[in-house]
Amino acid sequence: MRRLASPNCDIRPPGTTINLLVIHNISLPPGEFGGQAIAQLFTNTLDTDTHPYFSQVKGVRVSAHFLIQRTGEIIQFVPCSKRAWHAGASAWRGRTACNDFSIGVELEGTDFLPFSDQQYASLIRLTRVLERAYPIREIAGHSDIAPGRKTDPGQKFDWSRYLAKGSLKSGRI
Repeated sequence: MRRLASPNCDIRPPGTTINLLVIHNISLPPGEFGGQAIAQLFTNTLDTDTHPYFSQVKGVRVSAHFLIQRTGEIIQFVPCSKRAWHAGASAWRGRTACNDFSIGVELEGTDFLPFSDQQYASLIRLTRVLERAYPIREIAGHSDIAPGRKTDPGQKFDWSRYLAKGSLKSGRI
């Protein structure tokens, strides 16, 4: 696992228990894979003049704890002890501000293309590690915690495949 520090994080509220894992997808520009744009977005170094789409994310300050690239490589941007800025306006089980109590994992991809075997393998391994380290009780998609606003990880994410092997104790609603 590679580490790249994102400044887009802060301290979780005191006494917060990390008990939710949130799965996302991202590609920059949309539908293009393998470049450095996601890492640059998460580290505030994206040159928004290099692609017309990037003007839409100019000044955006976001991050995730982890990114799993199409190759299966995992990059950690934010320590799990800190609050990454991945969920935005969100709620889960009556609790708002999901960034406070969740870990965010981005998969390089889109709502409309299948994810790679390497990504599922890395996500399963990462989930098992995180569940041993934190009292994660549930796993949700970004679309579950921000319905109507977000659609990821999308219709091509195979929840059955992932949950059958990825989660030792969690389930998804």
